Amino acid sequence: MTAPSASVTAADIRAARARIEGGIVRTPCAMNPSLSALCGCEIWTKNEFEQRTGSFKERGARNALLGLEPSMRAKGVIAASAGNHALALAFHGRELGVPVTVVMPTTAPLVKQGRCRGYGARVLLSGRDIAEARDHAMRLVEAEGLTYINGFNDAAIIAGAGTVAIEVLEEVPAPDAIVVPVGGGGLIAGVAVAARDLSPATEIIGVEPERCASFVAAGREGRPIRIASSPTLADGLAVPEVGGRAFELARRLVSRIETVDEEAISLAILRLVENLRGVVEGAGAAPLAAFLAGKLGHLKGKRVVLLLCGGNIDPLVLSRVIGHSLATDGRLIEINARISDRPGGLATLTRCIAEAGASVQDIQHDRVFGDPDVSRVLVRCILEVRGREHADEVRAALVAGGIELLPPGFRAGPGAP
Repeated sequence: MTAPSASVTAADIRAARARIEGGIVRTPCAMNPSLSALCGCEIWTKNEFEQRTGSFKERGARNALLGLEPSMRAKGVIAASAGNHALALAFHGRELGVPVTVVMPTTAPLVKQGRCRGYGARVLLSGRDIAEARDHAMRLVEAEGLTYINGFNDAAIIAGAGTVAIEVLEEVPAPDAIVVPVGGGGLIAGVAVAARDLSPATEIIGVEPERCASFVAAGREGRPIRIASSPTLADGLAVPEVGGRAFELARRLVSRIETVDEEAISLAILRLVENLRGVVEGAGAAPLAAFLAGKLGHLKGKRVVLLLCGGNIDPLVLSRVIGHSLATDGRLIEINARISDRPGGLATLTRCIAEAGASVQDIQHDRVFGDPDVSRVLVRCILEVRGREHADEVRAALVAGGIELLPPGFRAGPGAP
């Protein structure tokens, strides 16, 4: 590949758009009434999770691969990635006949590992995070003569990512703000450059997870630094050191960077399932999470575009997230009760629950850790309710029906009070 320029311009992004056209899906960008009501402003979503490999990363990957010299294409490329960049390279490498090797952190979701292999890539696991995976990848660059493609800092990657902003601004002229997930910084850098050219009054806002806020740390120090990160639902944003080129581009054009905690990310995933009917991973849900966490109150009543950058969430993680978020939302509750172990005891409990309008999701008897009275048994129920107010009504109805309620997590037994 020709040596990248020190910067990325709007002309580079326009050229990338022409280069990748026909090889990338033009994803929907539409106003969502439910999310608008939830956030108190006009919310549009750019559904990049509908790309063929499930993320915006295809834009930069295809642009970068198409720019390779013939000799580099023959030897192949390598990248470090938690999943989405790896998937994009593997998919488009197969389409374009370029051998692809990806080095993924050992914590990378199994579903992403399996899909990369399915696209024909050589997948290697190394390191606890992207930074350590990259160290291993760079050793292979030297040993095997591969071309390294940085998933967020290469000029071609940033230019490709910026093409999403061109599409957004064709659908939503002059929005008040575009809210962008931030990992290594390539997406927000490309979006900011394109938006400054096409809609300079549009505010560009970044969102990153509290557990890996590398852009915030770079802004504080005035340069990219490697930070200690913790596991996060937004695994696609877990980059412990923002890209130098991406940071220099974005810092001049981005108005603010917000951070969000795991509860907000989890709840945002649930809200998108319910209101968008789309499965969006933690990284993609980060822009909505910022609204749910109350970080973007200054956008009330304005027109805002959320970039939903990816949808490659592990199904088991999605299951846990939905259950946890329903509980956080007050729509799943735990009831612990001591009831008669004689015929009709359980029927009395379930009748009270049904009459209160709740639904039993799970029920367990506990005779091992109960009290010595063999005529009684501990029961733990998970109930679906309409919300916190309904939950209080259900508990009151159970007490009125003669059910003895116990504190959540209660266990009797030897040594118990």
